[in-house]
Amino acid sequence: MSILTAQQIRMAAKGPVNESNMRSVLISLDRYGDEFGMNRLHRLVQYFAQLMHESGDFRYDREIWGPTPAQKRYDTRVDLGNTPELDGDGKKNAGRGPIQLTGGSNIRAFYDWCAKRGMNPPDFVANPDLINTDPWEGLSALYYWDSRNLNRLADQGDIETISKKVNGGMNGFDDRVEHLVRLSLVVLGYAPDALEQFQAKNGLAIDNDPGPKTRAALHKALLAADGVPMAAAGIMAAPVVEEKAVVPQAVEGEVKRKFSLLGKVGSLLGGGSGLGIAALAGFDWRALAVLLAAAIVAPLAFLLLRGWIIAGIKDVREALES
Repeated sequence: MSILTAQQIRMAAKGPVNESNMRSVLISLDRYGDEFGMNRLHRLVQYFAQLMHESGDFRYDREIWGPTPAQKRYDTRVDLGNTPELDGDGKKNAGRGPIQLTGGSNIRAFYDWCAKRGMNPPDFVANPDLINTDPWEGLSALYYWDSRNLNRLADQGDIETISKKVNGGMNGFDDRVEHLVRLSLVVLGYAPDALEQFQAKNGLAIDNDPGPKTRAALHKALLAADGVPMAAAGIMAAPVVEEKAVVPQAVEGEVKRKFSLLGKVGSLLGGGSGLGIAALAGFDWRALAVLLAAAIVAPLAFLLLRGWIIAGIKDVREALES
């Protein structure tokens, strides 16, 4: 039996769910979830966040056909396993199931995956509508998750890379994160919109922003709820990716140019690299003047001090001899 309940999914959803479609996913999890490592809350939360986005909270188990301009191009999408001819296989192999399995090659791969495991699947290739029957509808999502090794990314809380693996890009990323946060809060005992309450309890900035630090804290809390030992939780916890300040390229280039000046001056004065004065062209003349002055004054100062030191030693020696 799935450790994530239908009631929790309903609570986390942003709108009404299709009970039949949701039940298909849960049926497959009940039968096969343990076999594919789907017996951990943190994995299930990542899994359902993607499925709930792709299916509109399970309201759709097949692609809505327009056809749109992109859908019209399905017919010749050989990269999806469709034929190069305009023969209607684009519509035939349109998205099915909660993760919208699309294209002849993906449907064939799903059939082969089921057959290899002795599941005796029906002929999805001839009739893709059979994907939307139990237990195959939920299994199509498990197939996709397993074949892309997404548990490994779920263990790190890496929703960014999971989204790219599922979608091919970052389309709908904010909605995927919202589903992740809402479902995480529900299974941790909060209301689905109680993010600020979670932040306050965990010493985070109370800003209702599901940024990297908040997602990392939710992930750690799910690991703890899973009973993962703290040593392992430290390894599996998502790394916090802070936003970096963006430095304009022109400014960055100017900084690098000025900081490389000292090395060039040293090479020029030392003669070891064969650089000439032309190598310093384009550098800030004020910085160049200061460095050149320092380079000239320092040896002169050393020579003067050396003379004074030698003269002093000579005077001491003469005094001793007399």
